[in-house]
Amino acid sequence: MTKVNIHCPYCGAKATLRPSSDVYGAAAKSYRYLYVCNRYPKCDAYVAAHEKSKLPMGTLANGELRHKRIEAHKAFDWLWKSGLMSKWQAYKWMQGKLGLNDKQAHIAKFSDYMCNQLINICNEVYKNQRKAA
Repeated sequence: MTKVNIHCPYCGAKATLRPSSDVYGAAAKSYRYLYVCNRYPKCDAYVAAHEKSKLPMGTLANGELRHKRIEAHKAFDWLWKSGLMSKWQAYKWMQGKLGLNDKQAHIAKFSDYMCNQLINICNEVYKNQRKAA
């Protein structure tokens, strides 16, 4: 497993890889891990880790940003779950619309601003699809 050195963007404390049960309790999936701010729960920033590599999926986020990322995923996932495009096409579309490369095109890395940008462009597509129907 690769060692990573992550610091919380909110309070500056180090983040440590911990079982998801440390945050979610009994509702956690036993095989999942999170990078959690060492000042948790006072600072509630964390991010999921990849199942195999245990590398962070994105950047640490507080509750507000995690909620915004969930909203961005809902808007974005509609593009491919609706059949409008494949998942791969949707990611390529997002990259083109937002001027991102492959490494940047992960909602788990998005700021509040980028989440809003993605939600807005997805909503435009949704509105246009409804008009055409």
